[in-house]
Amino acid sequence: MEIKVINTSNHPLPKYQTVGSSGLDVFAFLDNSIELKPLERVLVPTGLFLEIPEGFEIQIRPRSGLALKHGITLLNTPATIDSDYRGEIKVLLINLGQENFIIENGMRIAQFVVSKIEKIQWIETSKIEITERNQNGFGHTGK
Repeated sequence: MEIKVINTSNHPLPKYQTVGSSGLDVFAFLDNSIELKPLERVLVPTGLFLEIPEGFEIQIRPRSGLALKHGITLLNTPATIDSDYRGEIKVLLINLGQENFIIENGMRIAQFVVSKIEKIQWIETSKIEITERNQNGFGHTGK
């Protein structure tokens, strides 16, 4: 699959770090470092503008290492970049850790995952099929 990209940053394009990676690491594009205090959130620019083909989206997901080591994650995860969006891609980070965290220019801050989208058509009805689980929700399977 090909996706058109304008890269206004001085960083490489997002890339897969291993052969088996499903996400492409994305870099922060900053004039100055950002100090993110505990429970603060910030919108971090990437300098990337994309033309995503219709029928696809890009999901922005956290990087596991930042989450584990520092408590840095995405506030709206996964974030969705729709195929008709043409603005700069920005990443909404939050610090759930207990210490300040410095975001530097060029730091890998998130991952892009390309996903195919299926459009649905609603069928209004007065009855839906009953299953074994049925209405059992949160915590219904036990510990």
